[in-house]
Amino acid sequence: MRIAVSSDMDEPVARVLVYELRQRGHEVSVFGALRSGDRDGAGRADWAWSAEAAAREVAEGRAEQAVVCCWTGTGASIAANKVPGVRAALCTDAYTADGARKWNDANVLALGLRLTSEPQLKEILDAWFAGAASGEDEARANVAHVAELDGAA
Repeated sequence: MRIAVSSDMDEPVARVLVYELRQRGHEVSVFGALRSGDRDGAGRADWAWSAEAAAREVAEGRAEQAVVCCWTGTGASIAANKVPGVRAALCTDAYTADGARKWNDANVLALGLRLTSEPQLKEILDAWFAGAASGEDEARANVAHVAELDGAA
């Protein structure tokens, strides 16, 4: 799977995230502070710009999913959710990640760098990738309504 990853800080957990995704066989593109060397086209590393860049990869079909990171995860999730067609979920544990995939059909995972440990990160990723959108009418209706709200429907 193609996954866009952004972070406004080059923190160890962000580097582990990229490594872990690649170890799981995903094709990863990085944005923000994780992007080293050539900065052409990379945009700003700040959370609003880097999260937007990763979210646009999903919205425009260049990535199936994204993971956006900032110190608390809140700013990155807010910025990502401003991109039409993106459903970003700030997940601090595996249960929330599973629910975000199941009930919200989330396509962008938001993580806080401050409190996410490496073991938590792996648990969150396990749940995220094991999860799938629910076929229940109520869940599908909610996801469709969110698409209407952002004009993506």
